[in-house]
Amino acid sequence: MTIVKHELRQSKTSFFIWTAAIGFLLMVCIFLYPEMKGEMEGINDMFSSMGSFTAAFGMDKLNFGTLMGFYSVECGNVLGLGGAFFAALCAVNILSKEERDKTAEFLLTHPVSRARIITEKLAAVLIQIIAMNLILYGLSAGAIAAVGETVPWKELNLLHLAYCILQIELAAICFCISAFMRKGSVGIGLGLAAVMYFLNLIANITETAEFLKYITPFGYCDGAELITSGSLDKTMVSIGAAFGIAGVIAAYLKYIRKDIH
Repeated sequence: MTIVKHELRQSKTSFFIWTAAIGFLLMVCIFLYPEMKGEMEGINDMFSSMGSFTAAFGMDKLNFGTLMGFYSVECGNVLGLGGAFFAALCAVNILSKEERDKTAEFLLTHPVSRARIITEKLAAVLIQIIAMNLILYGLSAGAIAAVGETVPWKELNLLHLAYCILQIELAAICFCISAFMRKGSVGIGLGLAAVMYFLNLIANITETAEFLKYITPFGYCDGAELITSGSLDKTMVSIGAAFGIAGVIAAYLKYIRKDIH
């Protein structure tokens, strides 16, 4: 577990900054809800008449005046984008940085196999993602209780589980990219997360592009669908899991055989 501990030590500043930033924004949104609660009826009517914008964020299926309707739209976007960016940043450079920073010669001369290096680095990524989600889950539940609202445990659990799965899938894909890169690229990871997010918006706007929901992990994190159906779409989650597993397998196959400079 030496490599896991080393990676966690190296990433602790980034982890605390991202977790604090996302957690702060989530809590701000929740603390704003009681102030806006009395005006939600008018806001809900306004949003429901905004056509494509309303459909893009699923507000045509949700009551924005309820806590979970508000949470899934406002906090869902913060958690979705922020969590996706963090997961991508964790994974996209974790293998390639050894060549970029010229530490590969030091690492690979130790009596440790490349398969173990990959496994421990992947474990470090997963630990960070799961730890961040547990902290954010606790902050959200605490903030909801603090404003005097009853915590809707089922819906809250479902939303946070969906976003955790999304982040793990994106991290697995970026982990694969890292195995093929020599110097790494933060831009690729952030760009991939952003593209996936906008693909879901397009799928929400037009029925002809609805197939895009089966490509982007944001498809099974749609708050409107989760709240109304009360469950994850098993088909979409299975497809996402297949993408993630394929990415990890490709990373192992590439890095084990890679000519590392």
